[in-house]
Parts: sequence; C-alpha cells; structure tokens
Amino acid sequence: MNAVPHPRLALFDLEERIPISLPVCDHYAGVEARMRKSLQLQGELGPVFDITLDNEDGAPVGGEVEHAHLIAALLASADNRHGRVGVRLLAVDHPDFANVAAIVLRAAKAPAYLMLPKPRGTADLQRAVAIIDAVGGAAVPLHALIETHGALADVQALAANPRIESLSFGLMDFVSAHRGAIPQWAMTADGQFDHPLVVRAKLEIAAACHAHGKVPSHCVVTEFKDRSALAEAADKAARLLGYARMWSIHPDQIRTIVDAFAPTVAEVDEAIEIITAAERAHWAPIRHRHGGQERLHDRASYRYYWHVIERAERTSFHGGPQLPAALRLVWFS
Repeated sequence: MNAVPHPRLALFDLEERIPISLPVCDHYAGVEARMRKSLQLQGELGPVFDITLDNEDGAPVGGEVEHAHLIAALLASADNRHGRVGVRLLAVDHPDFANVAAIVLRAAKAPAYLMLPKPRGTADLQRAVAIIDAVGGAAVPLHALIETHGALADVQALAANPRIESLSFGLMDFVSAHRGAIPQWAMTADGQFDHPLVVRAKLEIAAACHAHGKVPSHCVVTEFKDRSALAEAADKAARLLGYARMWSIHPDQIRTIVDAFAPTVAEVDEAIEIITAAERAHWAPIRHRHGGQERLHDRASYRYYWHVIERAERTSFHGGPQLPAALRLVWFS
C-alpha cells in the first residue's frame, strides 16, 4: 500500500489544501510605547498572536504620515522577530491613504497584512486594492473591517475577494452607524451577544468568511480589566458564533483570548486518537471508542478533528503545552 498522505492532502479538496491559518489573537497598538511593548511581548510569547500597528486611530490628526514612518521603522526593527506584524491603514477616502500605504510598504520588512478600515462596500475595497497594488503591495494580504451598513450588505462579496484574508467586525462604529437606534449597552462585553442587530451582523460575517475560506475576526471587549468578562466573550465568539480570531486592545487580554480559542486537553487528546487511527486505516472509516461510547468516523469527521489539531498548534505559547513532539514533527515540520 502507498505511503499515507498528510492529513491536509488526504482530507481536503485541492482549493482547500492551503487553508488560511492565522494566529487567534490580533493585538492592536497605536501609541509608540505600546507598539514597542507589544513587539517585545510577541518576542517572548511567540507568534501565537498578531500585532496590528494602528495608523488610523493611533495617529494624531494631521500626523498620519509621520506616524506611518514610525510604523515602517518598527516593522524593520529587530523586535519584529516573527514577521507577524500588520498595519491598519487610513480609510480609503482619506487624502493620505496612498502616501501612508506607500510608506509602510517600503519598510525593510513588509507588513504581514494591511487592515482596511471603514470600507462602505466592494467599490471601496476595489479602490483600495488598486492603490495598494500601484504602490507595491500586490503581494500583501488584506484584512477589512465590517463596520458600515454597506460593508455588511456586501459581506459575501468582500469575503469572496481573493485579496481578502480576514474580515473583522467593528462593533463601535457599527453601533454608532445606527444613529442611536442600538443602545449603548450593546457595546458591552455582555450586551454585544444579546442585541439582535449586533448578533445578526456577527453571524453574517462569520458565515461569509467560512463560505469563502477566510478568517472571521471578532471585535473588542473594552472592559479590559475584567478578565472573566473577556474570557466569557471570547468563548462565545469561538464556540457559539464560529469566530477563529479576536481583537485585543490591551496586553493583558492576549493570553485570555488565546486560552479561550485553544481546544481543551480532552479535545486535543480525542483528536489525536482519531487522526492517528485514521492514518493507520489509510483514511478509511473507523470505529473509535471514547468516553465509554463507540462511534463511527470517516473523512467528514476527520476534517473536524484535524482542525482541532491545527488550532492546538496555533495556540501553543512558547514553553506552553504542545502536541507530542513526534506528531508535531510529522504534521507541522
């Protein structure tokens, strides 16, 4: 019998064999001291979280170009050890959009991605792509914020765009766009999971991303000192709403988010048992006993358990629990 193919080759169609896989936490920083601290923290913990250096809300009004030069210097610095640092640009209709994009793209180390804030739909995305490509960014993945009515209406088309890698939900601007019709409590850690219009937006974004193989990224929790509220929100985002990534706005939030998006030890153990048994069966159906029950598994369920294993790999801190060394070498070397 031929050698057993790698799970990615055995379980997924050709177009799915290189799925988009991003760290589960996207940490935002705009002030210089916080940007530098974030880079140092990423160096310590490893690339289990991305950093987005913020040239929109992080820059003083009128100082966007100078801030872009600072961000370019940080991208090129030795502190950017893992290459997992992106940049949030200005809105595409800002007069300095092209200039700022060109500055950060000329950095000695390219950004891992560019985040596009406040697109009003596919026309804004196409305009941004044309400008970014013209200034040398054709190879850089793009992320976009869904925070306007137009972007939500076009969310399927935005997720389908080949330049898009991830879509994020912009809670605050989305609520504000309803001109007071959505109450303030819908922006809280609890309320954002209760208000129907907010939940509807989150679900449409997650569904569009999964339909097109992109990464849905959940919005912020502003109560940054309330770790239990953050942990509960992150758990709901991951396990109820289907999000694969979440924003952090304070360094203390990073570990909580990564832990919430990580599979449990029991989930990882079961996934390893099933995938290794499936490999022994050359991906034919198997019977597997777990928790006192025997169940049948085939390629459909194997795909689920392989995703659990990939998520375990993405959420392993330096020095933290990881997959068994022998399996990690075979599956992720």
